[in-house]
Amino acid sequence: MDTVTGRGAPPGDVNAHPLVDWSVAATTGALLVGGGPDVPREVADKAVAQLGEFATEAEQHVRDLTGLGEGLPIPDAAVVDRRAWVRSAAAGLDELTSSAMASSSRNRGGPAGRLLAGGAGVQTGLALAFLGSKVLGQYDPFGRGGEGVLLLVAPNIVQAERAMDVDSDDFRLWVCLHECTHRLQFSAVHWLADYFADEVSRFISGIDDTAARSLNRLPDVIRNAKHADGTLGVVEALQSPRQRESFNRLIAVSTLLEGHADFVMDEVGPEVIPSVASIRRKFTERRKGGGLLDRVLRAVLGIDAKIKQYERGSKFTKHVVAEVGMAGFNEVWRSPETLPTRDEISEPDTWLRRVHG
Repeated sequence: MDTVTGRGAPPGDVNAHPLVDWSVAATTGALLVGGGPDVPREVADKAVAQLGEFATEAEQHVRDLTGLGEGLPIPDAAVVDRRAWVRSAAAGLDELTSSAMASSSRNRGGPAGRLLAGGAGVQTGLALAFLGSKVLGQYDPFGRGGEGVLLLVAPNIVQAERAMDVDSDDFRLWVCLHECTHRLQFSAVHWLADYFADEVSRFISGIDDTAARSLNRLPDVIRNAKHADGTLGVVEALQSPRQRESFNRLIAVSTLLEGHADFVMDEVGPEVIPSVASIRRKFTERRKGGGLLDRVLRAVLGIDAKIKQYERGSKFTKHVVAEVGMAGFNEVWRSPETLPTRDEISEPDTWLRRVHG
């Protein structure tokens, strides 16, 4: 996708450039991400074939538990290397953000705009390179031109299972359970991708120079952000009220999606994965990060906040299912109005009273 020739420009301004040059981001990330562990060809081929098979098997298990997706086809997953994931992630983010960027006042014209977009592309590429060495899988509802695609990053999965010394067959199916839950969430809930994209558009469209002016009061912002989670607290404190509303809705739906996937993975796992208890214990430790540099990067990129999303969303799902069953929980998917708010994620009984009376 060409992000340098005006795709993200406001109508009538062919010289404007979006905030991020996604082609630069993709090139930078792919160059820096590295190839992953060195394994014999037959091991790599087996991992690729097995992950493709497990993705289909896992989604059927997820459908049986959740009751979602009956009658829908199960598409093939794309088993990829790190560089392919980086390129796909950049393309998906371009697809997601381009329409919002087109109407944002933060687009810049002329050579300066191109330079700023290129610089942002390099920085984004660095982040994608770091994530590309960690991510095991991802469902991108905006990938493949908006059709959606499930990506399983084979070298990272092999590297993780070796580092944790877990059964490879069990671990690969376990990963697929989580990622296939995300695929099913978006394929079975027809309005979810548009809802997510609309909230991202509202958030980005609200970006203006108020954030830059807020830097003058950054010490106060940091002091007043103690109620929130680290980096997120500072981010929220710099937002306008309209941005914060969209941000809260994005955090709520993301927490729900991640927690629901973790819940499903843990519910299905004991039935089909013999070593699931050991895998969960070791993987939970792995999520905490490695050395100092790794932990710093995780904090800067918001990965630590994402881990808290898994925990809070899983607790919400578990509580609601215990109270009203899976069919009652599935009311969250009925419409945007039945999604839990950010506060309700932490107080599921409030959601239950609102939706189930």
